[in-house]
Amino acid sequence: MKYFSVNLYKKILNCAIAEGLTEADIEDLPISLEDADNLKFVSADEHLRAHELLDKKLSPGFAIRVGAQMKMDDYGVLGLSWRTCSKVSEIFDRSERYFKLLSNTYHWEVQNGGEISHIILNRDATRRGMQLSSEASLAATVVVTQAMSEKVLSPIEVCFKHDLPKDLSSFNDAFKCKIHFNQPKYSISYRTADLNLRTAKADASINAYLLKQVDEETKGIKIAGNKFVRDVEALIKDALPTGIPSIHHISDLTAMSNRTLTRRLSEAGVTYRDLVKKTQEHLAKEMLRDNAYNIGEIAFLTGFSEQSAFNRAFKKWTDLTPTEFRKNS
Repeated sequence: MKYFSVNLYKKILNCAIAEGLTEADIEDLPISLEDADNLKFVSADEHLRAHELLDKKLSPGFAIRVGAQMKMDDYGVLGLSWRTCSKVSEIFDRSERYFKLLSNTYHWEVQNGGEISHIILNRDATRRGMQLSSEASLAATVVVTQAMSEKVLSPIEVCFKHDLPKDLSSFNDAFKCKIHFNQPKYSISYRTADLNLRTAKADASINAYLLKQVDEETKGIKIAGNKFVRDVEALIKDALPTGIPSIHHISDLTAMSNRTLTRRLSEAGVTYRDLVKKTQEHLAKEMLRDNAYNIGEIAFLTGFSEQSAFNRAFKKWTDLTPTEFRKNS
């Protein structure tokens, strides 16, 4: 079944109230704000109906204004995963994995085209609510990429599948670039160099690690084996929502060759493959004890493409299913 995080639904309602609607004005919505507080998800139909009803009650461009006010925290587990991306473009890789695994309501695709890259949102445009949801999603892309990079990254152009609206003021405020309508696909385009920028979080953590490397080389202060393993484990953990990271990806982050990274881990008594499995198992157990995440979300955060694959791996690690482990914890 297709569904959306209740946080996104509540964001729409709260933005409508902020623009002047009263509780009485939104009584005809599928789910009230009060009822939404007790939910984690709403169906796609309920989410799209909210967009459609509020679009009729508010000034043109409401969905764009909702998207422009989105914060990473509004996306729940997906937003949490964005915080550990190593570069800006991973936002879309992780979004693609998340929605494929958990709700199938979005299909993001990054097309690298030399100097300009196009981020495609593959969605149907026949229903008005889907058109509005797509507007909000593309507007949110602008604020999320800027929050991730802590830089003013501006798109080159934005394309919509549906007709030109009567009022473009909210669109111009949100995108500040060329905007096209009646196009074959929903898309937003950026300079490839901007998408390849290190995220602010990655810059901070990787720079801290590289400073330790400088100490090793200039002061002869060697990072202890167990500390080195913990540092690599932390990089693996951050990378898992994009999928299981290759040794090349981690060695690139640590400014080492694959061979050097393998040797350093071997000196500490572990292999890269075993460290990945250990990190996945530790993280999975930690989240199962927490009860804040459902099993599909845990599968996503630990690098699995399917919940069934996660279930099999966890059973192999512990002789228990994730559900059994959670009950016993």
